[in-house]
Amino acid sequence: MESQRNILLIGLLFVSFLLWQQWQSDKAPQPAQSQVAAQTTPATNYSADVPEADNVGVPVQLPANTEIITVKTDTLDIKINPVGGDIVYAALVKHKVEIDQNDPFVILEQTNDFTYIAQSGLIGRNGIDTAQGRAYFSAPSESFTLADGQDSLVVPLTFTDANGAVYVKNFTFTRGQYDVKVDYNISNNTAEALQLQMYGQIKQTVRPSESSMMMPTYRGSAFSTQDTRYEKYDFSDIAKSNLNQTTLGGWAAMLQHYFVSAWVPPANDSNTIFSSMSAGGLANIGFRGSVHDIAPGAQQTISSHFYVGPKDQKALSALSESLNLVVDYGFLWWLAIPIHWLLMMFQSFVGNWGAAIILITLTVRFIMYPLTKSQYTSMAKMRNLQPKLAELKDRYGEDRQKMGQAMMELYKKEKVNPMGGCLPIFLQMPIFIALYWVLLESYELRHAPFMLWIDDLSVQDPYYVLPLLMGASMWFMQKMQPMSPTMDPMQIKMMQWMPVIFTVFFLWFPAGLVLYWLVGNLVAIIQQKVIYANLEKSGIK
Repeated sequence: MESQRNILLIGLLFVSFLLWQQWQSDKAPQPAQSQVAAQTTPATNYSADVPEADNVGVPVQLPANTEIITVKTDTLDIKINPVGGDIVYAALVKHKVEIDQNDPFVILEQTNDFTYIAQSGLIGRNGIDTAQGRAYFSAPSESFTLADGQDSLVVPLTFTDANGAVYVKNFTFTRGQYDVKVDYNISNNTAEALQLQMYGQIKQTVRPSESSMMMPTYRGSAFSTQDTRYEKYDFSDIAKSNLNQTTLGGWAAMLQHYFVSAWVPPANDSNTIFSSMSAGGLANIGFRGSVHDIAPGAQQTISSHFYVGPKDQKALSALSESLNLVVDYGFLWWLAIPIHWLLMMFQSFVGNWGAAIILITLTVRFIMYPLTKSQYTSMAKMRNLQPKLAELKDRYGEDRQKMGQAMMELYKKEKVNPMGGCLPIFLQMPIFIALYWVLLESYELRHAPFMLWIDDLSVQDPYYVLPLLMGASMWFMQKMQPMSPTMDPMQIKMMQWMPVIFTVFFLWFPAGLVLYWLVGNLVAIIQQKVIYANLEKSGIK
């Protein structure tokens, strides 16, 4: 198979892959509530829902003059509603909305038209969060800040019920971390046993997907159970059917590009993962923990963890061995994981993500060099056969059957494998797709600069320089391989347009991915010249 056909093949494979991705994203219709548009105007008050046995919530308004509790650490800017103790706002102070702005990236918020909050509470026979109302906690202060030199910060909220039982809901923040430990310290000062069950849920207004064929990102929920380590459960799935799966451990999460929020209950507890869709277009996913019996006069602590931050695989794995799977590399995850590890290692050495991508490209090309040499050797032999193939075409004209038989006899006689140039193409394609997902999913590359005008490798080149250089390199590679006389005119025209088509596609690709492809082309050109020079010395031209 000639080089031109190889390039055509990889182009068709890649375009087919993109189209398949978009079809996967669009095949399930969004529920009608997804048409709600997000606004940034602060809401006049906050509300909360309580998951009953059937996961139906009852809205509860804040009491008059209630102040939201603010918490600031080196990583998080949090707001807590004293009614229920829900996290109603979370901003990531180390991650900016735009690279040239100082505003922190906001994940959780509650506005007039958009809700994305994390709720938790105690339900059960003696639950303090019921259909009639939520627990109203008091706090020693309305503002908490993690001071310099302080490793952790505890925010205590206290509620005493009508019978005298005391509930202290502690939020523990740790320096440098995005997970929050949520503890309920319960003192049963009554004469009867208390039966309680902790829940945690994430609620989000359904909104349209912002993904495109070039950047097919996922926004929706996901969960894990003992039997299913990771499964997406998008808004349309929630609208169709409520989850209700009991498992040991597990977690429930809401995902978006680069960031995640997740409730992670204790791994050794029996939990129920649930979901629901309210009439107002709010998708909920969460967990209900085990039932706890607290004897009169006894004390007990019920705990869980809430994570809100970037898709940091190390930090996520520390909470749950499967939570890192929210960094979804698709069906080539087994190839993407070592590529991500290699990318991280290179970046730790050179301190520049663009340079790390270049080093990955050189590594891949080095590993594949034996196959590349075999490919170009096969191409050179095929090129030597072009005069004889042209004679066969003149002899048999339009008789394709005889032409094919004569070509196969010629290949056998000359000991040439017409498929010898295809294997590196098939191997390169999975590597390219895996790296594509690594660059798309790795939050580390968000706002990561390279050099000169490339200040963010996760988005397209603002001046389209890299895509144009990539297209020029493809054109040059094509010129190094003359068109085969056996190719029909349509194939020749398609091949001539391939550099243009690829350039157009790559205009919207992340700059990091285009950099990888450009460097790969440049290395391939050098390898091709070296290999052909050595082949000429051995008598193969």
